[in-house]
Amino acid sequence: MTTDVVEIPGYVAGTWTIDPVHSTVGFTIRHLMVSKVRGRFGAFEGQVVTGADPLESEVTATIDLSSIDTGNAQRDEHVRSADFLDVEKHPSMTFRSTGVRAAGSAFLLDGELTLRGVTRPVTLDLEIEGFGPDPFRTDDPFKGARAGFTASTEINRLDFKVGDASTVPGGALALGEKVQIVLEIQAALDTDAPA
Repeated sequence: MTTDVVEIPGYVAGTWTIDPVHSTVGFTIRHLMVSKVRGRFGAFEGQVVTGADPLESEVTATIDLSSIDTGNAQRDEHVRSADFLDVEKHPSMTFRSTGVRAAGSAFLLDGELTLRGVTRPVTLDLEIEGFGPDPFRTDDPFKGARAGFTASTEINRLDFKVGDASTVPGGALALGEKVQIVLEIQAALDTDAPA
């Protein structure tokens, strides 16, 4: 992500803390191969470090798997069970970036995703939504500077031992193997972090 590859308006190098109140970690999966179920995780934390050279930036994140919400309490309990996420043994999912690459006017964020004790490489399509001051900071808006990012990827749940390949009469998968993950992230500049 160098500025000669693509212009990033208002780009600010620094350490940013993900704001869970203004961010969303969502997913979509096919059900019975005829419809899609959407859900989200309500509890997560993370940090984005934007480097002086944007290609040297880093991201780490941890998601509390018990905070899953698909809009149905009974289904959520089942997904938390050992049949799927096994939250009792594996309470969180983590992501650690390993590199950033320019891809036209957007970027690719490479990293390692750990879920149910399995770590696999993943690549997220990354869009930088922008950088700007926090208008609610009357002392110094740039002390609370904000950055926005959208990232998406697709994983195979079976690669992480989440569920199985059960079928319904007729042979269709009860639950699709592919899971689409979409992150809408707002982060606040940490003015106390070392430069």
